Amino acid sequence: MIILGATPIGNLGDASGRLREALAAATVIAAEDTRTTKQLLRALGVETQAQFVALHEHNESAAAPVLVERAREEEVLVLTDAGMPTVSDPGFRLVQAAVAAGVGVTCLPGPSAVLTALALSGLPTDRFAFDGFLPRRAGERDRFLTGVAREERTLVLFEAPHRLIESLESFERVMPERRLAVCRELTKRYEEVRRGTAGELLPWARDGVRGEIVVVVEGARPALADLDAAIAQVLLLRQGGMRLKEAAAEVAEATGHARNALYQAALEHPSRASSHGGAGS
Repeated sequence: MIILGATPIGNLGDASGRLREALAAATVIAAEDTRTTKQLLRALGVETQAQFVALHEHNESAAAPVLVERAREEEVLVLTDAGMPTVSDPGFRLVQAAVAAGVGVTCLPGPSAVLTALALSGLPTDRFAFDGFLPRRAGERDRFLTGVAREERTLVLFEAPHRLIESLESFERVMPERRLAVCRELTKRYEEVRRGTAGELLPWARDGVRGEIVVVVEGARPALADLDAAIAQVLLLRQGGMRLKEAAAEVAEATGHARNALYQAALEHPSRASSHGGAGS
């Protein structure tokens, strides 16, 4: 049997009773970093006679078949440095190999940075997607964000503290009106959650941010059938007496289309050719 054990992401008090029991009873512990796992055992006051086996991104493909064979006869407890194995951490290839070989897999639920950040974000939690770490290079990051800009589900991402400013700058370029929640040091003493648009969060980030970072991103609002339909809605509101800038802002809020793009398109629309109103009229 393969047992996936969720470990604390900061606060040791989050270690479950089942995890403590499994640590004490294990005969084989496959750990992302055996030193970190041994430190966890000491911190929890748990003694074990288990054999420790390294299982990390560089050796998982080779180690998985060996561990699966051992799991036919005994329980193999799988741990990462923090959080749930397989979620942006080692363990997936091992589980995949176990499933293919007909070896049982179970899980000891527990701490998850993804779910903790999502719950604290203040953004919709009914539908969400997790996409791991943001790309490191600015061009790749911008392309990634452009690709998910129309995603209506809340998006959860990991980021390193030294790249947070650059990432917020990318958000400001690609989706400036989207609400974000930047969560750092979750469950730890200096836990902090900052909410706002990228532009609103940048001054805080430029003062210096440390610790583990999770970024939660508001999903795109359900769009009208297409951009033409959104422009038509702006023009309809304008005909009803609303100022063009206000109409563009209202439709942008409702559809997820960029406010500036709607305003400019409506301003240049042929139906306004005979209009003598000013730009903000």
